Amino acid sequence: MKIGLAFHATDLAMDVTELAREAEARGFYALYLPEHTHIPTSRRTPPATGEAELDEVYFRSPDPIVALAAAAAVTERILLGTGIALPMEHDPISYAKQIATLDRISSGRFVFGIGYGWNHEEMENHGVDPKRRRAHVREAVLAMQALWSEERASFSGEFIRFEESFQWPKPIQQPRPRTLMGGAAGPTLFRHIAEYCDGWMPIGGAGMSAALDQLREACEDAGRDFGALHLAPFGVFPEPGKMDYYRSLDLTECALRVPSATRDEVLPVLDAYVDWIEAMA
Repeated sequence: MKIGLAFHATDLAMDVTELAREAEARGFYALYLPEHTHIPTSRRTPPATGEAELDEVYFRSPDPIVALAAAAAVTERILLGTGIALPMEHDPISYAKQIATLDRISSGRFVFGIGYGWNHEEMENHGVDPKRRRAHVREAVLAMQALWSEERASFSGEFIRFEESFQWPKPIQQPRPRTLMGGAAGPTLFRHIAEYCDGWMPIGGAGMSAALDQLREACEDAGRDFGALHLAPFGVFPEPGKMDYYRSLDLTECALRVPSATRDEVLPVLDAYVDWIEAMA
């Protein structure tokens, strides 16, 4: 099992390019950044963390595509991903070009971690109906996949439509950059993974053993090879029993949580996490 890192970047925390260099130098497999385009001050939607107040880090998230492009320019091996991005909050035509460009800049190292989102006010500001967000994400990703893989792409759906078009550059990874779905286990999520994703990246990963049986069934129903999926719980605080459990499930990767903090606070955490690379190999 590979060991990656999940970092909530902000304008006050350690610079992403510097973190990427330090992570690669220590042998970490991947680095993931989250996305929030903005955070409405309304708290109609309770924080997904379960806390009474939403942490300020959510207010200060940089654009992950731009930040990862900068990280790609100063690294060579480490995978660089979103954990997670919110496709329904973007124009899919422009977003497809941004991601394809990033995949080329990174020499095919981009990992497209996506999700349905939790902040209703945020998605509503983007014209997304929270009750339909899962269907909206599905269409957005399928539309982008058409642009990435087809010479002449078109799309006609409930939310997204565009006429037959050319779009280059294409991503190096074909037919799409590695796409991992975040979120809690459930039939809709697993059906979507089997249809248009390459793996699952749940936060924390509690109860994965039973859930993986359900995901395997969804893959069998869709004619997908379950064994080829990239399975990667992220935002994990490592503990021996927990990490041994994940390894026993034959997971691809575990992305350990890095504090959203300064260099002086982050680097000792990276040094402590290095031991897990060898322990889980």
